[in-house]
Parts: sequence; structure tokens; C-alpha cells
Amino acid sequence: MPKFITIGYGDRAGYDRTPQHVRDAAHEHDAKLKTEGALIGRAGRPVQVRNPEAASVETRDGSFMSSELPIAGFAVIEAADVAEAIAKVANVPCAVAHGVVEVWPLA
Repeated sequence: MPKFITIGYGDRAGYDRTPQHVRDAAHEHDAKLKTEGALIGRAGRPVQVRNPEAASVETRDGSFMSSELPIAGFAVIEAADVAEAIAKVANVPCAVAHGVVEVWPLA
């Protein structure tokens, strides 16, 4: 079955203004996805890694990309197609708590 990487963006303010019962249902949905085999995790502090021409490793704290909302977490899910992947993530915390979830097909 095809795999998809999902990136959830959201902040505490959006999460906090979402009704508790909606957040609870979203966390239950995450737990269900995990039982179906999804690999789900919260995002920590990123480190950029470069190794120009394989000559010297350079690192820099922080993210390379910037967005309106911080990255909150990632998941790797299986779905028959992108429509099914979208349906699977439509009720996760970032999607329902005023954030956004990107769905990326893995080639």
C-alpha cells in the first residue's frame, strides 16, 4: 500500500481555543491511526545538516523552512491514494485545532 508523510502545523493558541471534546476526539483518532500502523511523533528542535561535496559536515540549529505556524508533528501513514490519506488526517489534532496538515506521497 502507498505511504504518505504528513506534517502537522499548529500552535498552542489554536489548540487551546479548540473545544476540549474536539481535542479529545482528535487524540483518540491519532491513537487509532497508531493501532493501524501509523508512525506518529511530535516535532522537536530541528538541526540543519549540510555536507558540501562530502568534504565537511556543517550543522546549524533551527529549521530551514519557515511558516506561519510551527511544525507540531509528523506521521507516516498508509493509504490507497491521496484521497484516503486526506480522509485519515482530516481529524487529527493539527487539522481540527486551527492548524494545517500537509500530505506528501512517498515515491
